[in-house]
Amino acid sequence: MTQRVTLRKRQPYNTKSNRRRVIKTPGGKTVYHHLKKLATAPKCGDCDLKLPGIPALRPRQYATISKRQKTVRRAYGGSRCGQCVKDRIVRAFLVEEAKIVKKVMKQAAKTAKK
Repeated sequence: MTQRVTLRKRQPYNTKSNRRRVIKTPGGKTVYHHLKKLATAPKCGDCDLKLPGIPALRPRQYATISKRQKTVRRAYGGSRCGQCVKDRIVRAFLVEEAKIVKKVMKQAAKTAKK
């Protein structure tokens, strides 16, 4: 017959914040170990990809690690993945090019009228 295990916290309900695991101690007793919530990694704001180089921690733990561990040294470092940053740069470049082409075409049409 297995040994009975009692809860070590006052909260008796089976909730997400009250997960536990049965552990056998070196003294032969069976006890509950209360587990912390699982951390999720930060995701890219555009494509929802997990951001590489940034650890998955609970929100409060980000306050204890250094800035270089929370971000990547690039434009949009801790918020967008590298591919989305690249796409944004290319899109901005093409928009500027389109403006220049439009301006040149307008000027060419103007000189053709004269």
